[in-house]
Amino acid sequence: MSHQRIRFLFLNIGHFLDHLFVLIFATAAALTLVTEWNLSYGELIPYATPGFVAFGLCAIPAGWLADKWSREGMIVVFFIGIGLTSILAGFSETPMQMAIYLTLLGAMAAIYHPVGLALVVQGRQNTGVPLAINGIFGNMGVASAALITGLLIDIAGWQYAFIAPGIFSLGIGIGFFVFVRHHRQAVGPDKPESTPSAGTSLLAKKTLFKAFAIVLLTTGIGGIVFQSTTFALPKVFEERLGELAVSATAVGGYAFIVFTIAAFAQLAVGWLVDRYSVRRVFATVAIVQAVFLLAMTQLSGVAALLIAIAFMLAVFGQIPINDVLVGRLAKSEWRARAYALRYIVTFSVMASTVPLIGWIHGRWGFEVLFPILALSAIFIFIAVLFLPKAVAMAPIAKPA
Repeated sequence: MSHQRIRFLFLNIGHFLDHLFVLIFATAAALTLVTEWNLSYGELIPYATPGFVAFGLCAIPAGWLADKWSREGMIVVFFIGIGLTSILAGFSETPMQMAIYLTLLGAMAAIYHPVGLALVVQGRQNTGVPLAINGIFGNMGVASAALITGLLIDIAGWQYAFIAPGIFSLGIGIGFFVFVRHHRQAVGPDKPESTPSAGTSLLAKKTLFKAFAIVLLTTGIGGIVFQSTTFALPKVFEERLGELAVSATAVGGYAFIVFTIAAFAQLAVGWLVDRYSVRRVFATVAIVQAVFLLAMTQLSGVAALLIAIAFMLAVFGQIPINDVLVGRLAKSEWRARAYALRYIVTFSVMASTVPLIGWIHGRWGFEVLFPILALSAIFIFIAVLFLPKAVAMAPIAKPA
């Protein structure tokens, strides 16, 4: 297997772990910690907020260090750091201790997106499918978080839901360190390519600024939808599925099924954006989100499960689109920082969304949350209509 393929595999595993770790607390809080620490769901989940703030704010320094020092070295730091901080979280005895360890975990988790995605697109011209494959692994991490956490809670307790994945990440980090060191000894340091991404040099500065503004706007609104659906879905299923989900493992299992099916929407969307107008694909995905999120408002039982699959297909399908746009617009030498800017917006919005979910749920329940999310998807649709044609149709080499 070539060096690029092995590195791509490590990067995919990293994306899986990144999303798994940041959602362990969501399932543990909904299913166990509310009882153990005698707090309501709305009172408990704000303790996760500092972690999501760190998840966003630390993306900028992570991207800067990667561009200036070493992208692969930063991925080693990611694997080791997120593993150690998750193990610490497993030893929390109070909500405040948990908040501190989740903040450290968020800082380590912030490394992956600006650095890992820059490595995924490095040296490639058609980036839609590689980003989609990488995105599938990330969303499988989202899916597995509920399942693995629920299973470990039922078998060994909530502490091991943090400790066991932490140990696994440490092992992967050591393996990646050995792989990187061996490759550098054989061929020397791996330098980013210095050529502009496809179409970048042909675009006027005004067009670039407009395109980045739309990317950041849709990123922010999309972060609200993504965070609300992925973070709250275990709780939604606990309330809406009734006798279909009577244990932590069952709730986690249904969430896993929904997230797993939805993850593969990224592969279809990645294939489409390499061949057709990004604006057309993006607008279609946004409208589908709005329709099915609104339909979820009053549903329960099997109907709720089926509609959840439908709206998560659209939510996950949106993820590679903005990443493809950033890859097209940004030169390689500052691409990690460009991805960092995109993800600092994403995760800052996601951080503020966590307490919002608790507040809305406490006052009105999920009957109000889903119409708000549908309206957010409509705003994304409107913003996408203003995407410059020169960017939407940026010249990309046809696959061989």
